[in-house]
Amino acid sequence: MNAPDERTFNSPVDTLYIVPGTDAGAVEDFLLDAPPPALQDKFQWSTVIGPVVMFVLFIAFWQWMHEVGMRKIFDKPGFLLPSPFTVVDQAFLSPGPRSKLLNGLAWTALVAGIGLIITIIVGMSLAVIMARAKWAERAVYPYLVALQATPVLAIVPVIAAIFPEGMGPRIFVCVMISIFPVASNTLFGLLSADKGQHDLFTLSEVSRFTRLRKLQFPSAMPAIFTGFRISAGLSVIGAVVGEQFFRSGGMPGIGIIIEEYRQKIKFPLIYGGLILIALLGIAVFLFFGWLTKVVVGHWHESNR
Repeated sequence: MNAPDERTFNSPVDTLYIVPGTDAGAVEDFLLDAPPPALQDKFQWSTVIGPVVMFVLFIAFWQWMHEVGMRKIFDKPGFLLPSPFTVVDQAFLSPGPRSKLLNGLAWTALVAGIGLIITIIVGMSLAVIMARAKWAERAVYPYLVALQATPVLAIVPVIAAIFPEGMGPRIFVCVMISIFPVASNTLFGLLSADKGQHDLFTLSEVSRFTRLRKLQFPSAMPAIFTGFRISAGLSVIGAVVGEQFFRSGGMPGIGIIIEEYRQKIKFPLIYGGLILIALLGIAVFLFFGWLTKVVVGHWHESNR
């Protein structure tokens, strides 16, 4: 058998071993056309210009809706949708409303964080149990689907009767809304480990715990963190929704503050609170996106 032909190219790959019969010219053209790794990782302005342009267009559309759109399209007065400059001035530049909104946001974030932690613990535990026993999946999964499909308003009387006043019912609403993505994504990831690797672990006669720790959980990490990102945003929604239904007891979160401003017809402050809620949701989503890259790294194609 002929030995491989060693060629040296001026490309990201310095030395290439070519099997006899391979078109070396085609390989060289391919390597010379490929950009070096330094250029592949170069900062791209499009990642900044795109969001900036969309933000400017969004502000322009908002201003147009305030001045023209509300009257022409909906036949409503413009004060129902105050201009973005009015919202910034009254909600964020005025010390009193700004302090009240930020304090409310802090309490909402606390409730959402506690609810998310409970969701992750309970959801992953249920997913592990369902992954280990088919009968458990068939017994538990339909109830998770039913819980996801049940409107919060339908069980408000039950929640109010079970939980005392305080943060308890708000945290329960967070868990109720956000548990399904964690449980379902974790279960999907645990069951998606490569069958060949399962056979290898079986031949090695490893324990179930070792299989779970060294095979299934590493394979499931991308799906698990996808569930975390989805549930993080849902937990923020659950905290705000819970505050709308359970206002007595506990510190006033931003949902309660928005309702107070609605009763006083202070629309700029209402939109200021909505902006803070949106920013909180974006912040937790970006945090879990960063955490995904730290934990999963660059070995999975979803992070490339």
